[in-house]
Order: sequence, then structure tokens, then C-alpha cells
Amino acid sequence: MPMGRQEIESLLRETFPDAKIVVEGDDGVHMSAMVEDESFRGKNRVQQQRAVYAALKGKMDGPAGELHALALTTRVPG
Repeated sequence: MPMGRQEIESLLRETFPDAKIVVEGDDGVHMSAMVEDESFRGKNRVQQQRAVYAALKGKMDGPAGELHALALTTRVPG
């Protein structure tokens, strides 16, 4: 079953409670997300993106294929 925007945002919010999070997409399979969080400071893009994928708790690569593709933007506030 495809994931909706709210479910993606809720998963991200558990790990990044103070982040600015914007999730877009309407087909439930190909989505985009922007996560802006202070915890990314000092981390490179790969480390930032790995943190976001970890927050999704395997939903991207799981056998159910709940989230097929996520265009991801990460950044530090300011």
C-alpha cells in the first residue's frame, strides 16, 4: 500500500521533531521531501540523507514497496 504525505511527514517528525518538513506528491509512490534541521550541521549531504532514510524505517526498501521513490532535499537552517 502506498504511503501518503502525512505518513511520511509523521515518520520524519519522530526523528526530526523541530525540523521544517515539506512533503509533496500526489500518487503515493513517487514523492519529494525537504527536511531542514539543525542536526544536519557539520554533516555532508550523504550523511544527512542517510539520517532521513533511517527515519523512514525501511519503508523505501521494504518488500511491500510502500515508497518507491523519494526526491530528497536536506539542509541546515539559515
